[in-house]
Amino acid sequence: MSVYKKLGWFFKQEKKAYLIGITALLMVSVINLLPPKIIGMIVDDIAGRQLTFQKMIFWGGWLVIAAVAQYLLRFVWRTKIWGSAAKLEKLLRQRLFHHLTTMDQIFFQKYRTGDLMAHATNDLNAIQMVAGAGILTFADSFLTGAITIIAMMVVVDWRLTLIALVPLPFLAVTSRVLGNKLHDAFRESQAAFSTLNDKTQETITGIKVIKTFGQEKEEVEDFQEKVDDSIRKNNRVNFLDALFDPFITLIIGASYVVTIILGGYFVKNNEITIGQLITFINYINMLVWPMFAIGRFFNVLQRGNASYDRVEELLREKSHIVEAVKGIDTPAHGNVDYHVKRFNYYNDDQVTLQNIDFTIEEGRTLGIVGRTGAGKTTILKLLMREYDEYEGEINFGGHSLQTYSLDALLTSIGYVPQDHFLFSMTVRDNIRFAKPDASQEEVEHIARIAAIHDDILGFSNGYDTMVGERGVSLSGGQKQRISIARALLADPELLILDDALSAVDAKTEEKILDNLKTLRQNKTTIINAHRLSSVMHADEILVIDQGQITERGTHDELIASGGWYKKMYDKQQLEAKIEGGNE
Repeated sequence: MSVYKKLGWFFKQEKKAYLIGITALLMVSVINLLPPKIIGMIVDDIAGRQLTFQKMIFWGGWLVIAAVAQYLLRFVWRTKIWGSAAKLEKLLRQRLFHHLTTMDQIFFQKYRTGDLMAHATNDLNAIQMVAGAGILTFADSFLTGAITIIAMMVVVDWRLTLIALVPLPFLAVTSRVLGNKLHDAFRESQAAFSTLNDKTQETITGIKVIKTFGQEKEEVEDFQEKVDDSIRKNNRVNFLDALFDPFITLIIGASYVVTIILGGYFVKNNEITIGQLITFINYINMLVWPMFAIGRFFNVLQRGNASYDRVEELLREKSHIVEAVKGIDTPAHGNVDYHVKRFNYYNDDQVTLQNIDFTIEEGRTLGIVGRTGAGKTTILKLLMREYDEYEGEINFGGHSLQTYSLDALLTSIGYVPQDHFLFSMTVRDNIRFAKPDASQEEVEHIARIAAIHDDILGFSNGYDTMVGERGVSLSGGQKQRISIARALLADPELLILDDALSAVDAKTEEKILDNLKTLRQNKTTIINAHRLSSVMHADEILVIDQGQITERGTHDELIASGGWYKKMYDKQQLEAKIEGGNE
């Protein structure tokens, strides 16, 4: 019953609806007592040859009234109880989704996508069942059962009732033992489903890579292992759940045997009438569903309890990025002053950045180059407040990043990541994602700046072409340029291109850079690149190696210094000449 304590805040909020629903359920249970009693009285009249046509019409009318009343009351409890359960599911979905949108990178490194999807689907459905089917089965198994037992004692015979109910304590003990085992088993089965869900999502996302390397067979085998594991754990749940019904059937059978033997004895000795015995047997029959409902109730309860614990575990996670209580809510602009003495990733003792110091004046362009894994992208992540736990300070417009509200800071930054994520909608909607009300003229203008307009016109439906999930229907260069257009349309104070020109040819790259230079004369730009031609015209270039600045200056100054930059530039120039010669 602990899950009801955990959901106490919701039941308190919806107490009126549940009170009406449970009251309607109880009234249905009370009305249910009438038909067996009426049938017993009719049987006694038949046995005493006292049944008349008028009596048949009278009792028949009461049966019709009882049926209509039950119909109306069942409508009431269904709308109130199931309607409230749907509210709980909606509320938890909104709360979980909002929580996911506020979490930081550390959270998403800890939890896999498939696992989060399982929490947002199966777990929430199981919790919703507690507030819906759980309340229903609780009322049926305990409250309705209690009313029926009281009626058996009052209307028929208390001795017969007590003896018929002797097997019931065994049901309570069994439900307790099996319920605890069911909770643990269901938690394991949900975890297995999360793993399976994550494997499915990962396989679909990486299907191109799987096919390219010919790993379909291995992926199918790995998937089958996870399916088998999930089935084993679900079979364990089903096995424990299945133990309830046979045990309840055994108890009901024992009650019938006791009732027939002892009830027959009472009828023979004229202690009860044959009609009362039939009424009593009908009441026992009415106890069948409440007893079965006990098994279902504990099943729903333990599933919901395990799922609620899993969801609460997510909701208890706190983001390491904490907004200032009264943060600056005006968009950031001005110089960027970056002074980080030391930074290492969460749960990693290895230093990722050390002594990174630079200033970008408003309207200037900074280039960042270096080997793969040198820490270039990490520098940008700190700028966008993906991580806050570092030694040092980063200022934007004379204010620390932590003093801005996230909305004010991030709306001032346009970011084009290395992995170009596009949404499953039209090309137009992807470009105007950050500015949904942008006109077609604005969209086309910015597409020309990003050198993607002509490509879009060649698509099957132009700007109305659906790009597919994650832009699966587009080439790498096209996805890159659409991502650039999306960032440019927002006209950010700070534009960050994180190796965002790697998939375009040299001529297209030059065209885009020229357009950016014209478009962003008074705006700040940071270009992180492996291809040095992307940063040649930057006002300052930083060379990063092992998380530190090893060289800095303009293109000409770095060429003259003869360091890593000069060697890499010569190498790339030679590669370009060779490729040009082959063409």
